[in-house]
Amino acid sequence: MASAGKVLILVENLSVPFDRRVWQEATTLARHGYAVSVICPRMVDRRPFERVDGVNIYRYPLPYTARRALGYFIEYPWAMTFTFLYALYVFFRRGFHVIHACNPPDLFFLTALPFKLCGVKFLFDQHDLCPETFESKFEGKKGFLLDVQRWLERRTYRTAEVVIATNESYRQTAIARGGKKPERVFVVRSAPDLSRFVPTAPNPALNKGKRFLVAYLGTMGQQDGLDYLLRSVQHIVREKTRADIQFTFMGGGENLGALRQMAVELGVAEAVEFTGRVSNEVVMETLSTADACVAPDPINPLNDKSTMNKILEYMAMSRPIVSYRLTESAFSAGEAAVYARDNDPADFAEKLLELLDDPARRERMGRLGYERLRSELSWEHSTRHLLAAYRSVLAGHASTTEAAPAS
Repeated sequence: MASAGKVLILVENLSVPFDRRVWQEATTLARHGYAVSVICPRMVDRRPFERVDGVNIYRYPLPYTARRALGYFIEYPWAMTFTFLYALYVFFRRGFHVIHACNPPDLFFLTALPFKLCGVKFLFDQHDLCPETFESKFEGKKGFLLDVQRWLERRTYRTAEVVIATNESYRQTAIARGGKKPERVFVVRSAPDLSRFVPTAPNPALNKGKRFLVAYLGTMGQQDGLDYLLRSVQHIVREKTRADIQFTFMGGGENLGALRQMAVELGVAEAVEFTGRVSNEVVMETLSTADACVAPDPINPLNDKSTMNKILEYMAMSRPIVSYRLTESAFSAGEAAVYARDNDPADFAEKLLELLDDPARRERMGRLGYERLRSELSWEHSTRHLLAAYRSVLAGHASTTEAAPAS
């Protein structure tokens, strides 16, 4: 069985297949003839090794995830050590021609360097701007640690033969800050696979007896704006005395426990359900039931340049959105979203109430969002750019002809 090439994908901040972008990339490459292996942390109750949809997944234990800046000096050495050991195993067991590294962190170039001596190529899949992420999560912490972040980013760019960027803002950063040639930087936008991520029958039980359901989907880190969103909920429940809205927050992250406590302190715990990480089936059912979806990511240097996956997943379900006017969010959503004043939870709440009380507007916005996603932003378009990036990184590399051995 011929192979287009052998690929090792590295990811540290989420487990696979729960990292939907990484999983889409892995399965897309597998469908197009690549032999794909993934190394990731074991953050959920899944086996250390699985072969799913033609992709070999190796999961290492990650007993600690950092909540403070110094905590990364525990988390990352542990994760990088296991990643390197697993990479050695995969290299001698199956082989690979490309290391496809998904940040954060900007440390995988260290894993790649020994294998580059054997002719392996390094492809950097930039999910986040790590220096800006550090500044957003740890406000006021400048100096040495931020300098380290910038140095690691420069080394990662320098080590990579090809860079994949999630949007044009990130592409321009790779060119201007990373010194990459424009023809070696490819925009592969995150987007749902519309053949798999599809609406389902609504489940009225999710409303918990209330008239409206509002849904959030995404990680719950310090930079994701859930504290802003809870203050918006407080405005709705306490100031506007609305008791007819159920809020469901789907996702996990280091701030989940603190956010649950914050909901209690703000007096809105009865209106908010935190589900933790859930399956795609639950995500699709909840979004299909929701009357509106929210993207509370505040405006800051990181978020303004980042594409929020949740925006596109809401659009795939034809849901209207309330968001702040981030550059890339506004580019993605267009008329599918209504935009609140910058980082203003009260105005966010008012915009959400206006939307909920106008069903015709919600229907029109949801339809416009789906049509924009399908015609311009779907994974089908990103697939072409992903495969072009691989043709570029493997240019001149003889493809393999042997089948990947079974585990």
